Amino acid sequence: MPSLDRRRFLRDAAASTALVSAGGLASTALAAPAQAAATGPAPAAATTRRTGRASFRWWGTAGWRLDIGQRTVLVDPFLSRINTGLFDGTFNAKTRLEVRTDQVDARVDRAETVLVTHTHWDHFMDVPYIAGRTGARVFGTLTAYHLGLAYGVPSGQLSMVKGGEVLDFGDYTVEVVGSLHSRNVSYSMAFPGLRVSPPAKPETIADLPEGDTLNYLVRVAGGPSVFFMGASDFVARNLAGLAPDVAMVALNSTTVTADYVPRLMAALDHPKVVVPVHFDNFETELRNPPTVAPSDRKQLDQLIAAVRESSPRSRVLVPEYDTAYHF
Repeated sequence: MPSLDRRRFLRDAAASTALVSAGGLASTALAAPAQAAATGPAPAAATTRRTGRASFRWWGTAGWRLDIGQRTVLVDPFLSRINTGLFDGTFNAKTRLEVRTDQVDARVDRAETVLVTHTHWDHFMDVPYIAGRTGARVFGTLTAYHLGLAYGVPSGQLSMVKGGEVLDFGDYTVEVVGSLHSRNVSYSMAFPGLRVSPPAKPETIADLPEGDTLNYLVRVAGGPSVFFMGASDFVARNLAGLAPDVAMVALNSTTVTADYVPRLMAALDHPKVVVPVHFDNFETELRNPPTVAPSDRKQLDQLIAAVRESSPRSRVLVPEYDTAYHF
């Protein structure tokens, strides 16, 4: 649907959780992952500040769970995966925002920090419920702050950030990076706009605009530094000096952003590991292997090839749902 900044998906089983060769998905995992139970993620092993032990689990779209010892950080947690008709060509902008609490509760047993890249429904709609369930502090743009208030999240749990902040949590730090949302073939995006004051409580997906976009760099004390994207564009100057060990890179669904992968790899100083995200059909259940449209499989292959060409020392890992990775 060219008028939307979202990909059109068809069902197509995808093999994942593996290093990717130039010819497609390989069967050798980057690190032997411990598969989480179907009812939710396995408990993280206890750790100390100096061990750097942390696990990373992909929840589809750009969503992640990070367990750093007994501390849990979420990035763009979207578990409801509601059906908007986007993937079968019947997209309905008036689709109601109905949190699937059973899906959220099965995986979110705790969280102290939630990092929101932007406030489109497939990144933000579950966040207020998670904040209420866990008491987590939510970090995001001014729009995320005002939308949080509209949902009744206490202001004391909402932290507005702009980019440039480096926040110390002891076992980890979070650097906030000002960024950009991706563009569709018409050089536009779905649901642009800001919320500069608390609106009425959102009811439909159109009530959740993009609201500016952020990236985050999480540095685990004694462990890896990991870069998180929520959309496939960036400000190269804002990435100077970050040099993450691992980069979670959003799939570019159009070619309107010039030299997306080569510029990104150079700006990030060629990460050791590149993990594609936001390539799955995020209106299907969280079951492995993730569903990927044929067109997006092609774009995923193209992204992998571009990484291998522009950053040949980087390893590429295509993740599976609910699987613990240790970088």
